[in-house]
Amino acid sequence: MYATNYHRPATIEEAVSLLTGNDEAKALSGGQTLLPTMRQRLAAPSDLVDLRGLPGMTGVSAGDGTLTVGAAVAHADVAGNADVLRLIPALAGLAGRIGDPAVRHMGTIGGSLANNDPAADYPAAALALGASIVTNSREIDAGDFFQGMFTTALEDGEIITAVRFPVPEKAAYAKFPNPASRYAMVGVFVARTSAGARVAVTGAGADGVFRHSAMETALDADWSPEALAGVATPADGLLSDIHGSAAYRAHLVGVMARRAVAAAG
Repeated sequence: MYATNYHRPATIEEAVSLLTGNDEAKALSGGQTLLPTMRQRLAAPSDLVDLRGLPGMTGVSAGDGTLTVGAAVAHADVAGNADVLRLIPALAGLAGRIGDPAVRHMGTIGGSLANNDPAADYPAAALALGASIVTNSREIDAGDFFQGMFTTALEDGEIITAVRFPVPEKAAYAKFPNPASRYAMVGVFVARTSAGARVAVTGAGADGVFRHSAMETALDADWSPEALAGVATPADGLLSDIHGSAAYRAHLVGVMARRAVAAAG
């Protein structure tokens, strides 16, 4: 690793000042992506600004039909939180299957969303549930937040402070994990909301997470796994690598979607 300066600011304002005062500074949350890339000398930030423990970025709260999760909350804490388990058990189940125990106790929901890895789990939940990404300056609808592989709507000096999830009528997540990394080769999050069905797919899209409108239409007409049997997923625009071809991932999208709907009930 290259030499770097470590900062642990006491306030969000101090963190923003540190990040905007140096073009080579990087925000550090769980560090589950940034630190490995630094060890491999693929990233060399001059400064690391640790966001964990900042006021207003921890804890989980519920009210008015929403569930709000602080950006610095670790995956393990999302998985075990009583409010998450009561209101959106699908989100708890998703968090409990991320990586391994070490990753789940260090990685954070805000860090995952800000990184927007094309195979990450949380983007599918945020998009399918119609979440709002709360930052130090605004709220961003999940549909506008994800803008491509490793690309988001976050601007310089903008920090995710919380994620606000509307509570769905039903929801579930099913994924086919890579056996080594446990990232999703394909993950599908389905949600039945008062406005209709929402289906988001991660791990498959060449541009990252995306909504599956054909499946949403089918589920609006009949919320059942059988309703998806005839819905095809085109292989065009899907990832193809040593782990699976685009055609294979297209097949898995259908399988995981049917499993998710069955799990949601």
